[in-house]
Amino acid sequence: MGIIAEDVRRIRSVFESELASAGNLDEIQKIRVRFLGRKGEVTSLLKRLGALPPEERPEAGRVLNELRDSMEEDISRKESECEGKEVALRESGEWTDVTLPGRGRPWGAFHPVAQIAQEAIDIFASMGFSVAYGPEVEDDFHNFEGLNIPPHHPARDMQDTFYLENSLLLRTHTSPVEVRSMKKWGAPLRIIVPGKTFRRDSDQTHSPMFHQLEGLLVDENISLAHLMGCLEAFANRIFGRNLAARYRGSYFPFTEPSLEMDVECVVCSGKNPSCRICKGTGWLEISGLGMTHPNVLRAGGIDPTRYNGFAWGMGLDRIAMLKYGLNDLRVFFEGDLTFLNSTGGDR
Repeated sequence: MGIIAEDVRRIRSVFESELASAGNLDEIQKIRVRFLGRKGEVTSLLKRLGALPPEERPEAGRVLNELRDSMEEDISRKESECEGKEVALRESGEWTDVTLPGRGRPWGAFHPVAQIAQEAIDIFASMGFSVAYGPEVEDDFHNFEGLNIPPHHPARDMQDTFYLENSLLLRTHTSPVEVRSMKKWGAPLRIIVPGKTFRRDSDQTHSPMFHQLEGLLVDENISLAHLMGCLEAFANRIFGRNLAARYRGSYFPFTEPSLEMDVECVVCSGKNPSCRICKGTGWLEISGLGMTHPNVLRAGGIDPTRYNGFAWGMGLDRIAMLKYGLNDLRVFFEGDLTFLNSTGGDR
């Protein structure tokens, strides 16, 4: 027991001296390992108990256990002191004067396509149109058959569709909302339908998900002249100046007659043969349009012998591309902050 007692006094003295000089948690941990670890000095003494005479072992064991326990308490107390000092030091370095005025943070901006969509909604709302919405997951009737596109109709080849289970699909245009709105509200009717649409297409000017703005007006004695006036007023306001317009014959199963609308190039006005926006043609296509087909009116529960109407559809992404002078649609979806900050709306 005499040798053990001497070792205990020595270890205690060295331990207290080193612990008192420890200045951080890492140094305290090293002291713990040196004295109480698997190969530590106290552990080594405990392993020597078996070599003592049997009558000395109980007392020696009690002394060593008390030494170990007191060391654990001293180490824990020292750790708490160091943690408190480190927190105080960190807080002093991170101190904030709460009486100072706030620095604020920069506001975000509207995405260019969202901005164009809101501008378009405001323009058509000023003409008396209401905004209507519909589901993005559609059934075959509203997406095709109700729009005069029965099964095996060749027009279905114009739209490469994402089909889902249970005869559902991702809508390929916003036109299904026309039929839904006619069924819900009847005639007369004046709506616009902004929203996402989906097709299997992806390149510089096409995206699998894109944004359209549908328009429908149903009333008595409606003509193409009403439609042309409506869209020309929109084009002049969205691009900020009066633009020449022209119309070309086209085909859409849900309108008859069907047209496509071009406006003069918003960059060169047809004066630059090497213009990268209009490719030297001087014209830019912005919308498909026409008089609503009688079969579509019937599908919406409206009598085509009393009412007629017009409809159009335009790509909001394309309008945004033209307004901002872009030739690659993908920039809208890449999250480039330089581009978004240069085209964003009110902040």
